[in-house]
Order: sequence, then structure tokens, then C-alpha cells
Amino acid sequence: MNAPSTAQHLMPVVAQREVPQALLDALKAHFGDRCSTALVVREQHGRDESAYTTVPPPAAVVFAESTADVSQAVAMAAAHDVPVIPFGVGSSLEGHLLAVQGGISIDVGRMNKVLAINAEDLTVTVQPGVTRKQLNEEIKSTGLFFPIDPGADASIGGMSATRASGTNAVRYGTMRENVLGLEVVTASGEVIRTGTRARKSSAGYDLTRLMVGSEGTLGVITEVTLKLYPLPEAVSAATCSFPSIEAAVRTTIQIIQMGIPIARVELIDANAVRMVNNYSKLSLPEQPMLLMEFHGSPASVKEQAETVQEIAADHAGHAFEWATTPEERTRLWTARHNTYFAGIQSRPGCRAISTDTCVPISRLADCLLESVAEVDASGIPYFLVGHVGDGNFHFGYLIDPESEKERATAEELNHKLVARALALEGTCTGEHGIGLHKMDFLVAETGAGAVNMMRSIKHALDPKNIMNPGKVFLY
Repeated sequence: MNAPSTAQHLMPVVAQREVPQALLDALKAHFGDRCSTALVVREQHGRDESAYTTVPPPAAVVFAESTADVSQAVAMAAAHDVPVIPFGVGSSLEGHLLAVQGGISIDVGRMNKVLAINAEDLTVTVQPGVTRKQLNEEIKSTGLFFPIDPGADASIGGMSATRASGTNAVRYGTMRENVLGLEVVTASGEVIRTGTRARKSSAGYDLTRLMVGSEGTLGVITEVTLKLYPLPEAVSAATCSFPSIEAAVRTTIQIIQMGIPIARVELIDANAVRMVNNYSKLSLPEQPMLLMEFHGSPASVKEQAETVQEIAADHAGHAFEWATTPEERTRLWTARHNTYFAGIQSRPGCRAISTDTCVPISRLADCLLESVAEVDASGIPYFLVGHVGDGNFHFGYLIDPESEKERATAEELNHKLVARALALEGTCTGEHGIGLHKMDFLVAETGAGAVNMMRSIKHALDPKNIMNPGKVFLY
């Protein structure tokens, strides 16, 4: 497996497609001031949270307010063979939003309505621009919640497109398990529906699962039907410090293998704890730490937590502290979700190259410990966080964006980490997606035959290659 070139972070070498003035004129005539060609707007829609720095912005941005808007914009672009890139809130990490072949960006942020709450069936239907925090705020009066929590306040459409997960995945699963149905605008501008509100179906090909995780390369998601869950009767969070990462990981493995229904279990290494303390004004022990959460009845939560505390003690866990009030829990989880920004602030002017691998839980310690030893030896500043309950973890390599040496070192570390994860029967990405950065790794993970099958599906559904081209694999 060849490591991706460090030049990928500067500008993927792909020919730009011409966006004819006739299309721009037509878009402006149809959408009025909801179509912008202003440079500042285009630049905003031509970058995400990845480390790519110099990709040209799209030629125009269309602010869609309805499915009909998306359908019209895609049909107009298709008539000119011009690429279309969906845009939610811009929080992706692997270059998903970048207009590497030019084209127009379709911003669905104004499509932000909760369309139907069916509390009796534990489902909700939303437009793609609804964010996870907005959704939970709007449904809280029903006694239900949507558990998928990738950290960033991402849009539901973007979370579906990248098959996101996050801190709650160990108990509630990922977007793959929680999307029941979709409305999608295809490459021709046609509107199709996949799935229903029923919890299962044997009707035909599973197009919902095909679209979830397709990263905008097969269509633009314009409506999402999701599973909801009852708010737990009792919730308790706890932190526990450990003398080593290995001790924390061994504790996690034992928790999962014993079948304890823990809702969240997050690993934060000593570097991350120090950065979070500085950023969020906390005083957590600066050692590897597990941040855990338990959901259930008061009795079951108490029993789960006591069992976990005993397991942690067997691995020299200490400073076990409880957070039972909503305010205390929010403070801890907000600090965890701000780890990325805490890392950036710890080295002013740096860029974070974020990794994302996932391995079987029994192989987690092997993968993590070897990877930590490599990055420690490299001298690159970093932080480590992980949704370790499902074997998923992330390094944030904090590099000087002007230093080619540091960039090359970070890419080499990432390459070694992914190769190790694949050798342990894991995946090159547990939740960030392929985007631009992991195309070579996809081939290594799935094999050329599987990628060719994906390519055949892409050819069939998007023969002009206008849907977010240059992502996942080369056409």
C-alpha cells in the first residue's frame, strides 16, 4: 500500500472542469440572491476541517431551501456536465466538501426543518440541514432523543452522507443503524425515496444503506427519517484515571467483553487531558483517562457503575469521580468534544491532521500501544482520543503547516497506523469517511475487485460523474 503524497494536502492534481457562464447566468436568474459568486462565499464553501489548504473554491454557491431547489440546481448542472458538491455545516475532516474538479456547491443549511415527529413509533423525519443539537432540542418535550453524537454540531444530512457515529455508538450504533429512509436527488435531478418508517423491510435492494456513507457521490440527501430512543430514566457520568494507556484500554476491553451495557466510554490520553484542562479551565488529573456514561434505571446505572469501578481498580484505575447532575455531565462532555480545538490552541498557528481507524476490540491495545510508541518517537506534538468502546480512536497530529518535514512525518505516521489497523482486521476509517485523503487506503482495505464494483455503481447512477467527483475513488 502506497502512502498518499503529502502534496495532497496542498492541492489534489485533478483537472478543473469549466463552469460555463451560461450556467452561472441561469442559476442567478432562477435563484436570485440565493445564488452567490462572491469570492468570500465561495471560499467559505471550498474548505472544511481537513488539512487541505489550497484547493480552488467552487464557481458558485446555491442556497437551497427545498427539495425542488436541489433538484433544479442539479438538473441545471447536469445539463452542462458541471460537478455538484453538497454542503452542510463544513465540519468534515477528509476533504469531502472540496471542489477538486470545480463546479457548484449546494448549501442545504437553510433546509433545517423538523418535518414530522412520530413519537409513538420512535421516528422523526427531518431536512438535511437540521443539526443534531437542534434536533434534540426540538424533540426533548417528547421524552425521546437522537443519540448519534460525532462531537461537532454536524448536520443530519452530512452525518448520513459520511455514515457518522461518535461517542454513543457503543450502545446505540452509527448512522447506518439509525437511518430508516431517505429522500435523495439523483445525478439527473430526479427525486427518489428509499426506505420507510417501518423498522425492517425485505423489499428490493437496500438503497438506503447504499446512500448512507456514499459521501455525496451518488446523490444529494434532501430528507432523512431516523430512529429515536426514550430518554433514559437515569444518567450518570464518571471519570477514572490510569497509570498508562494500556491499563485504560485493558479496562475498556474487559467492560465490553463482560457485556456491560455502557452508553459511552471515551479514552483521553495525558496530552489531551492537559490541553483540555488549559482550554476548558478544568483540573482533571493529567494522566490517561476514561470518560464514561451509564444509561438506564437508577438501580441499573448504579450496578453498571459499581461493576466498572471494580474492573478499573483491577487495572490500577483511580480518582474515580461521579458526575450525576446534567450540569456536571455537560461540562465534562463539552470538554471532551472541545479536544480538537484545545489541541489547536495548544500550538498556535498549527493544523491538526486527524486520523481515524477502528479495530476489533480484542486488538485495540496492540494497535494503540504500537501507534503511541511511533508518534512519541517522532517528536510531533499530538493528542489521542478514542471511542474505545467500539475500537475506534483518533490521533491529532499538530503540525506547522509551513513545514514540509512535519507534514511528511504526520503522513507517514498516519500511513503506518492505517496499515497496522488493516493488518489487525480493522478499517481505515471508523467514522470520518474516505473523502480525498483515504482513497488509497480503501483499495488496500477492500481490494480492487470491491472498489471496481463501487465504481460500476457510480458509473450506473452518475454517468457524467458530476456528484461530488474525485471523492472515495477516482472515476
